[in-house]
Amino acid sequence: MPLHDYLPSLAVAWTAYFIIVVSPGPATLALAATSMTSGRAAGLSLALGVYTGSFLWACLTSAGLAAILTAYAGMIAALKIVGGLYLLWLAWKSFRSATQADAVHLAGLADRRLTRRQLYFRGLAIHLTNPKAIFAWLSMISIGIPPGAPASIMAIFIGGCLLIGCASFAGLAILFSTGPVRRGYTRARRFIDGFVAVFFAAVGVKMLAMRL
Repeated sequence: MPLHDYLPSLAVAWTAYFIIVVSPGPATLALAATSMTSGRAAGLSLALGVYTGSFLWACLTSAGLAAILTAYAGMIAALKIVGGLYLLWLAWKSFRSATQADAVHLAGLADRRLTRRQLYFRGLAIHLTNPKAIFAWLSMISIGIPPGAPASIMAIFIGGCLLIGCASFAGLAILFSTGPVRRGYTRARRFIDGFVAVFFAAVGVKMLAMRL
């Protein structure tokens, strides 16, 4: 089949991927919080880690390894536990930030400033320890890649997702690091940090309780 015959299904899968990328979730919320608190460079570093995690899951899924992982419940269960506990740890950090006075928060933020490497690996850890990423990629590939499609169509699909992901993650980092957004965060810091804490805690608990 020529390429244009695959374009409708690819377009649907690419649209689904974009919605998944920009919709609220652990990665996007961590990206927003990092960009607002630590600036554009920090947000882009974390975004690069998330982007790398998405690329790795894409490669694993296209190679069939993700399907193998789903066949071994023990491996997915371990990943689920690690991811859930990691999100609960992030929730605790956000909760502590929400309860601190502004002066204490700023002083602590300066003392705990993460390097770009640390932010990169935080983004990578958030995405790689989320077992839902496996199922998301499996579902998108089932939508975008009809049975019997050549490997070139898979490469085009993943390439399109990578372009969408790069533009979306970088765009979110830039958006949330702009002056108006950062000033708004300063005014509503405790409310935002509290919301982040509740969100991470809820997703972490849900991940730990999730049946596979």
